[in-house]
Amino acid sequence: MYCGIILGSDKTTVSVATGQVEYHPLYLSIGNPHNAVRHAHRNAVTPIAFLAIPKAERKYDNDPAFRKFKRQLYHCSISAILQSLKAGMTNPVIRRCPDGHYRRVIYVLAAYIADYPEQVLLAGIVQNWCPKCTALPEDLDGSEGGRRTRALDNLLCSTLASEELWDEYGIDDDVVPFTNDFPRADIHEMLSPDLLHQIVKGAFKDHLVSWTCSYILSIHGEARGNEILDDIDRRIAATPHFPGLRRFPQGRRFNQWTGDDSKALMKVFIPAIAEYVPVQITQCLSALLDFCYVVRCSELGERDIAEAEAALHKFHTNREAFRDSGIRPTGFSLPRQHSLTHYLYMVQEFGAPNGLCSSITESRHITAVKRPWRRSNRYEALGQILLTIQRLDKLAGARVEFVDRGMLPSSHAVPAAVPRHTTHHINEGRDEHGLEQEAVDSDKVDGALELARRAQRRYPQQLNTLALHIGQPRLPALVRDFLFHQLDQVNPALSDDEIMTRTEQLSRFNGPISVFHSACATFYAPSDVSGIHGMHREWIRSTPSWRKKHRRHDCMFIVVDQSQPGMRGMVVGRVKLFFSFVYNDITYPCALVDRFARVGRIPDPVTGLWKVRPDRDRSGRQVQSVEHLDTIYRSAHLIPVFGDGFLPPDFHFSYSLDVFDTYYVNKYADHHANEIVF
Repeated sequence: MYCGIILGSDKTTVSVATGQVEYHPLYLSIGNPHNAVRHAHRNAVTPIAFLAIPKAERKYDNDPAFRKFKRQLYHCSISAILQSLKAGMTNPVIRRCPDGHYRRVIYVLAAYIADYPEQVLLAGIVQNWCPKCTALPEDLDGSEGGRRTRALDNLLCSTLASEELWDEYGIDDDVVPFTNDFPRADIHEMLSPDLLHQIVKGAFKDHLVSWTCSYILSIHGEARGNEILDDIDRRIAATPHFPGLRRFPQGRRFNQWTGDDSKALMKVFIPAIAEYVPVQITQCLSALLDFCYVVRCSELGERDIAEAEAALHKFHTNREAFRDSGIRPTGFSLPRQHSLTHYLYMVQEFGAPNGLCSSITESRHITAVKRPWRRSNRYEALGQILLTIQRLDKLAGARVEFVDRGMLPSSHAVPAAVPRHTTHHINEGRDEHGLEQEAVDSDKVDGALELARRAQRRYPQQLNTLALHIGQPRLPALVRDFLFHQLDQVNPALSDDEIMTRTEQLSRFNGPISVFHSACATFYAPSDVSGIHGMHREWIRSTPSWRKKHRRHDCMFIVVDQSQPGMRGMVVGRVKLFFSFVYNDITYPCALVDRFARVGRIPDPVTGLWKVRPDRDRSGRQVQSVEHLDTIYRSAHLIPVFGDGFLPPDFHFSYSLDVFDTYYVNKYADHHANEIVF
């Protein structure tokens, strides 16, 4: 059995207040589990060591000997840690696998997860050079040099002097990579693509967002430019609610950015700046996001590779707008943008990059370092952290063993699942405290929507009285039209007299009606942070008082034609009321929705997003309908088309879905939305 060893390391700070307490954990995983297992944070990535962080007096900060010592200590430490696996890299070792069978296992160092500064240290190269190829640091504008290999490095180091290696090939011959101590290991081949630091935090936030702001200031001047940037912040803050979407109440104006902050900004930035920058800049941002969302998928085929290649070409073409405007007169020789040119090759080498992204190790910092540190007494905490990790691992192993032996019920194996055949309601107790979405370990289903468990008791149960109570006078007629359509599907071949009889019976229907404030959508979304089966769950809200502050009525995708792909087979509706009723012993879970109509037959050519507007009848009233929950797929995220005017300084995001004429359907809301909104 081939067992590929996947390593990852990254420094993390557990406390700034108590003197920059830093740790440098080294993580290990194997390539045998599916990417979704690592991506679901199910202990498939485990800490195996804490690397030393040498400290010295200030006079040694720029001392070459001390820097050389730190690099050599780093590589020698990793080599020593992995020595127990070295014998199994040449001769098979017998191992008992989780399925109970014994196999002959061959270990191979397969991949290493690291951000760019750590890649420089690992590959033994000079800063600003590429760890994958020999392209010159001043010529990284989308070009590729020859591939770096262990054999090439050894040949160059045995032939050239240190100065030539440094200047012409970017090789630091003071560093001997730890991979040289192991057979068939090449650090240049092992370095995996890093979506978080190379694309999200690098190419997008640190580069394109900063350049866009600089462009606005250079074109409009500092005073006017700052007014526009303030309005962009207000637009970002005006983004409507969406399950799991991080909000920016003050726009972008905060200093400490996390990876989740950068990912959230990606989802809402384009609609906020579309009217303030040229078309080419908007298309540049859209192309980068398209590239990111394609390579972020859990499964990639030839068609996906072609789409990613087209998006990358579009990105390289449109980013020239920053060079032409003087924002980047020196070009784009940036290692993190240059790394995009290697992605398609690395996808063929490593598979889907989301299984090897540094976001996995960043998340593991929380459970493996930060929480154990908080449990310690802060005095020589490393030993306490190691003991905590060991005990947690043993408890997790014991839990699995006890379930297998029947000593614990099966419900203790994984969090409670949501099976497809559940016909009643999901427990709403947890989401009352703000839970918007979560991974689910249920079996795979394409999509299912269920009402919350508890009905709201303060609403009238008679249909006509309920309509007056919520201010929706057309509700009784819409419910009767809905029932007529549902019954017609069961028995379409009726005579005229039978149709009249049915119509008269339906006209007398008046309840009882049960009202709910939320519904739970469960769907297959393997590219998002999901359970090991790729299942995801989110809550859709319709409540007159969200957190005792303002009303909230979310939007949803309604399937109207399953034969049509993407948005052509769906419409967007804003839920005004979740309710259910019983008619002829059949329970009908429903939603009253305000419908939106698509603008045009294709997405907007500038932003790449579909546009919708409120659907109105000839009298100008909003078109409403009652929809069965079986026709609702999941939540939809609409962002206003803000236009040329400034938002009022006190504009509240709860009004965003009420006061604008046109909206973007945000396909960047999450990766599942990106896969279905096309």
